[in-house]
Amino acid sequence: MEYGLHIATMVAIYMVLASSQNLITGYSGLLSLAHAAFYGIGAYGAALASLHLGLPFIPSLLLGGALAGLVGALVNLPALRLHRDMFVVLSFALQVIVFNLMNNWTGVTQGPRGLVGIPEPGFLGWNVSSRADHLLIAAFTCIVACLIVYRLTHSPLGRAVKAVREDEVLSASLGKNAAALKLLSLTSGALLAGIAGGLYAHFMSFIDPTSFTISESVFILSLVIIGGAGSFWGPLVGAAALVVLPEALRFTGFSGPTAANLRQILYAALLLVFMIWRPKGLMGRYSFREGGAVS
Repeated sequence: MEYGLHIATMVAIYMVLASSQNLITGYSGLLSLAHAAFYGIGAYGAALASLHLGLPFIPSLLLGGALAGLVGALVNLPALRLHRDMFVVLSFALQVIVFNLMNNWTGVTQGPRGLVGIPEPGFLGWNVSSRADHLLIAAFTCIVACLIVYRLTHSPLGRAVKAVREDEVLSASLGKNAAALKLLSLTSGALLAGIAGGLYAHFMSFIDPTSFTISESVFILSLVIIGGAGSFWGPLVGAAALVVLPEALRFTGFSGPTAANLRQILYAALLLVFMIWRPKGLMGRYSFREGGAVS
């Protein structure tokens, strides 16, 4: 029972990450490999705010998200002038830089030792302690984040973002500020990823840099590709499938390291299958071609 509640909580967290990555990749057509960096910034920001500033759960969560969004905006503002291929390279560089900061800035992050004793969530006199309580908090956060994504992408502003993805030159000729629209998507996606990171930090009560590597960025991106880029429900389905399905390997009798390697092989095989035979994913409307996500 406890194990099932733990997996369900992780599914909710990854649904937030997948939806926020979809804002960047699916709706804006920008392939980013830095999502785990924003995830980690939010996690460390919330954890440090809680441990050293004594902030309660919700303010620390919002602070972590705001910090991730601010970093996303500052870094991506000049990057939007680059060609989309170069944007991928820059996002990869950002991921490497942030990971190395988390791993080597020992005076703040404690480096490989990580941060321990992160307080469990709690507000209005409710101290969250059980796995069921954690799941309730994660599910509520996931619902709020998904509603934000839905409202943003189904508004006139969201339709303008999609238009920029389809044809940036034509959109600019119609008076759309392509750079501002892409920056909005990037900042919003980074902010939501940071909130997911803060939720993860309070849920686990311990974080270290190994949870926010380039492999984690690729995994989050795979949730969107396999679930379906540019679809509201696709990344949610992808998150549920790719978090739950590999856990079945725990019941096959393989040892821990072997099961971990098999999970990586499974992720790679699924990506190959979907990119070759179903590039639109399970529920997607767009596939990846030259220049980004196109119909």
